[in-house]
Amino acid sequence: MNTPETSVRIVILGDALASASGDPKGMGWLGRVMARTPVEHPQIDVFALPNPGETTAGLAARYASEAQSRFSPDAENRLILVLPNSDPSAGLSISRSRLNIATVLDEAKRAGIECFVVGPTPHRNPELNSEIEHLVAGFEDVCSRRGIPFVDCFTPLVEHEAWNSEISASAAGRPGQIGHGLIAWLILNRGWYEWLGLPVPD
Repeated sequence: MNTPETSVRIVILGDALASASGDPKGMGWLGRVMARTPVEHPQIDVFALPNPGETTAGLAARYASEAQSRFSPDAENRLILVLPNSDPSAGLSISRSRLNIATVLDEAKRAGIECFVVGPTPHRNPELNSEIEHLVAGFEDVCSRRGIPFVDCFTPLVEHEAWNSEISASAAGRPGQIGHGLIAWLILNRGWYEWLGLPVPD
């Protein structure tokens, strides 16, 4: 934070996981995270821009067309990328997926926008998870090279019984109340408060 009075504007770009879709409580992981985040001193405003079924190519295109227009010259602007797990099934190579995300992160850095990246979650089709695992490693490397926080949601969840039960039961393969809670826990405990310059709760 620059000063306690600085307002913070966070734009979230991602697929359906950037929404509360699938959560019967309607909170999603974002609602749970923000419920644990002080938002008054400084004022923190969050604008989520989900697009179901999106690949990293679509996400990169939307950064220019949708995300940038939500930033304010009077605020400390920040960007959260919620990365999809759909690239392998869409035929995108890992190198192309990495380039898509690196392009967004580099453009944001040039604009002075701090970034936070939430990695892809496991797919309900186990056959895709080996490819997603490699994709996650690639994304983590892209972020590590730039000093950007990266939350690995794949490794802790790929064999998690409750997670797999929820996404298998969902017609769209999306997490429910438990899954969103798990993602929220991972984000809160993988650098969220540090990224915002807030004290970490006991």
